[in-house]
Amino acid sequence: MEAPKKSVVEPLVGAVVQGTNSSRFLVFNSKTAEPLTHHQVELTQEFPKEGWVEQDPKEIIQCSYECIERTCEKLNELNIDLSNIKAIGVCNQRETTLIWDKLTGEPLYNAVVWLDLRAQSTVEKLSKQIPGNNNFVKSKTGLPLSSYFSAVKLRWLLDNVQAVQKAVEEGRGLFGTMDSWLIWNFTGGVNGGVHCTDVTNASRTMLFNIHSLEWDKELCDFFEIPMNILPKVCSSSEIYGKIKVGTLEGIPISGCLGDQSAALVGQMCFQEGQAKNTYGTGCFLLCNTGRKCVFSDHGLLTTVAYKLGRNKPVCYALEGSVAIAGAIIRWLRDNLGIIETSEEIESLAKEAGTSYGCYFIPAFSGLYAPYWDPSARGIICGLTQFTNKSHIAFAALEAVCFQTREILDAMNRDCGIPLSHLQVDGKMTNNKILMQLQADILRIPVIKATMPETTALGVAMAAGAAEGVDVWSLKPEDLSAVVMERIEPRVKATESENRYSTWKKATMKSMGWVTTQSPSESDDSAAFSSLPLGLFIVSSMIILIGARYISGIP
Repeated sequence: MEAPKKSVVEPLVGAVVQGTNSSRFLVFNSKTAEPLTHHQVELTQEFPKEGWVEQDPKEIIQCSYECIERTCEKLNELNIDLSNIKAIGVCNQRETTLIWDKLTGEPLYNAVVWLDLRAQSTVEKLSKQIPGNNNFVKSKTGLPLSSYFSAVKLRWLLDNVQAVQKAVEEGRGLFGTMDSWLIWNFTGGVNGGVHCTDVTNASRTMLFNIHSLEWDKELCDFFEIPMNILPKVCSSSEIYGKIKVGTLEGIPISGCLGDQSAALVGQMCFQEGQAKNTYGTGCFLLCNTGRKCVFSDHGLLTTVAYKLGRNKPVCYALEGSVAIAGAIIRWLRDNLGIIETSEEIESLAKEAGTSYGCYFIPAFSGLYAPYWDPSARGIICGLTQFTNKSHIAFAALEAVCFQTREILDAMNRDCGIPLSHLQVDGKMTNNKILMQLQADILRIPVIKATMPETTALGVAMAAGAAEGVDVWSLKPEDLSAVVMERIEPRVKATESENRYSTWKKATMKSMGWVTTQSPSESDDSAAFSSLPLGLFIVSSMIILIGARYISGIP
């Protein structure tokens, strides 16, 4: 029997999306920007100590390979010829830090995730070495000195992990964020793998000069990082190498973007002043500032938005970073068990329709923009005997929206022209209650992409547009319009402002929570943390209810 003919389709481009919670691989039609199919695998996160967040680098690469292979199987089931895939792009969780052995290919320690707080003491020590009248770290990188960024995580690894120290001393150690790890493995690993990164990921390390677009010797000397372990910095759209293993062997890897830059590109925010907000593990609001670096007076970051070709200009962005967004839902699922799947949060919140005066500050890793307070910790306040799990679920969704309001207000003050609407993307935007709350709390329309995978789309566009691939045009007249849904505010401005004001009062209560503990206090904390979960929650609620009356939060 004659085999069925393969479907004739336009050139295709694949996108590896290596996120904090999952890895996935999607394939797009380069002419219509439509996704054809995908595969996704959830990743494990490890919490070996309080404030520590790690991931297994080998699991990350294995899951990425699995996603590619399963997606190719689905394309075959759709009768689509894999030879139509002309390029692959890689986008990734930023800042997450890894050192591996270039001779064996083995990681020398787990990947230290961007949320990790273990290097806070390193930050405090280094901050004393920066002259008050010459913050050269911020002026060169656009970033505040924080455990969020790669340099201090890397410094911690060099100070505390003997295998890392030895490999670096012997010239075997390679540093990279997750894009570097993936590209090095995809292009051969120990057999000639390409050790590179792009300007967007490099700009999140605190070792990269965002003006000269080079690793900075003064910064590397300050953090005591040997420059020979750093990857080559490339543009976000060029051929880095070819895949050496698996079904897609021989396909060029030609796009690389940090996930938030990829979403900015995928949302077609190519004009100065255009902004987008992505709802993932965290929440990230980026505003394109064009070819000029704009430094914030209100707690935002200055970062590289993209550089779409070796000879193309670099564009910058202002960024507001919120550590905990989708992670709050995962916490309610995995730690408290009040939902079984992340999708259940919407129906649970809908049961209440209100938080009933309950406010949730999810400062699990301190507070990021605009506060940058590593001593903050999560609190739930405003509890009464009437409060139940549906009110807490609603408060969790509100928390994501209130945090976005705070960074939007900061961005409006920095830019001088308030945004008239907010473009949004990410898996959480499928939650209708969340999107309506966001419009109500911002008091401006929320414009939602009906295809939420704009992060994957952005890096696919960069890969397809690379010189030597040339299957995706980025000319404005050729770009496919992204279909949008518009959500208008429904509540009165006074109600929105009252809720926001109370949220800010609650946020103040979360600050300064972590202080230096005596050994006896640490022992007490350990004893308390060993309580059964149910008793721990009840105890916590009693404390929080009492705190409500003491603090005066309604």
